[in-house]
Amino acid sequence: MFSRLFLVLTILTAAISADAQARENGQITVFSAASLKSALDEIVALYRAQTGAAVTAAYAGSSALARQIQYGAPADVFISANSGWMDLLESEGLIRGDTRTDLLSNRLALISPATSSVTLRIAPGFDLAGALGADGRLAMALVDAVPAGIYGRVALQRLDVWDSVRTQVAQADSVSAALRLVAIGEAPLGIVYATDAMAEPQVKLVGLFPDDTHPAILYPIAFTTEADLPGSIEFLDFLFGPEASAIFLRYGFLSPPEAR
Repeated sequence: MFSRLFLVLTILTAAISADAQARENGQITVFSAASLKSALDEIVALYRAQTGAAVTAAYAGSSALARQIQYGAPADVFISANSGWMDLLESEGLIRGDTRTDLLSNRLALISPATSSVTLRIAPGFDLAGALGADGRLAMALVDAVPAGIYGRVALQRLDVWDSVRTQVAQADSVSAALRLVAIGEAPLGIVYATDAMAEPQVKLVGLFPDDTHPAILYPIAFTTEADLPGSIEFLDFLFGPEASAIFLRYGFLSPPEAR
């Protein structure tokens, strides 16, 4: 336990030190949910090419990023994969509430390895346990902490199948890690975002969970109270602009429901 805690603190200290150095160099640091990595990397590269601005994005599960901000990591912009972690930071005065808005939305997907022949219709009481078999594992992000895992657990509970598979869930630190377990064949099925299923050729989409089985999957964005405001505002404007929107759409992300 002590060695694990020491390792976590060492990594966190290094991250804070690196972010502090970036702040001194006028760099904008974005803490973003891991599910946005492919799209946001492309957007950041385009923004750098057009403006010459120094923007760095760090990716992890929303819970891990929120905790880093709580511990003092000097991020300028936080993009969460659900509202809960943003709510927490806002309640603690760590983000600027007047800058908070919903950037994107997504859908929840059941996936299998690309070579799998499994077919399932996602509906109340569907036989997910039978598709897994006695020894199969269901790859999910942490079901009590990471947004994709929370959404997945809620969806399975509302469909009345959670109790039949809960002991077979392989929990990963992030949705990207859960996706990887399915892609390499370590798990026959997994629950990730629809955008993850689109981006990974080694998996295939089994089905999409109905929207009414889980809370809306929203990506709120906000400035932290320590943000470099001029640079952050310019980057935020770009994220909501036509070029970034086209990239997000190409990766399968949707606009928030109220913006459609």
